[in-house]
Amino acid sequence: MLPSYYTVKGHGFHEIEIQKSRFIAYIDRAETEEEAQEFIQKIKKKHRDANHNCSAYIIGEHDQIQKANDDGEPSGTAGVPILEVLKKKHLKDTVVVITRYFGGVKLGAGGLIRAYGKATSEGLSATGLVERKLMRTMHTTIDYTWLGKIENELRASVYQLKEIHYLDKVEIETYVEEANTDAFTEWMVEMTSGQCSIIGGNVVYMENDLTM
Repeated sequence: MLPSYYTVKGHGFHEIEIQKSRFIAYIDRAETEEEAQEFIQKIKKKHRDANHNCSAYIIGEHDQIQKANDDGEPSGTAGVPILEVLKKKHLKDTVVVITRYFGGVKLGAGGLIRAYGKATSEGLSATGLVERKLMRTMHTTIDYTWLGKIENELRASVYQLKEIHYLDKVEIETYVEEANTDAFTEWMVEMTSGQCSIIGGNVVYMENDLTM
């Protein structure tokens, strides 16, 4: 599992007009090629009357699945520009469909490349991007005498406090980046003079919005 990566927030769409042609960007997250193809077919069905439903997707930890489709536009003028925007922004597990309704003005190869690239970029901005970071839930058990100090220090730290359980002793759940679990453990042991018990729990991805 990657320690972190960028992807889209979820489903989104955005429409622009260029030389009387309508370009509608549909965007979603897809973690498998099957999910990407299902999304593409859904949009093509929704806009079966459109002149073109061009698409691209990039999937996998190492971008091992990359596909682009011009759907009738001149070769290399639609699907590839969409895919290039995804690659330039270092996105993973993302599928994009750009629906075009022709407005009567031919754009030429260069104009099409710019139009599909612009539609993709603006669609991504409208949808929103996130960074997904791999976090481990750390379970720290302490006596109640340490609670005030530890809670204050955690809230002022880079670590994210998840939950506090008030049992015979206090159990504090904290989200810690997988790469920082050793540093967290050492920090907690030092603060409590060794009077704590720390166990690593589940690993999950947490998402933070990115500004574009």
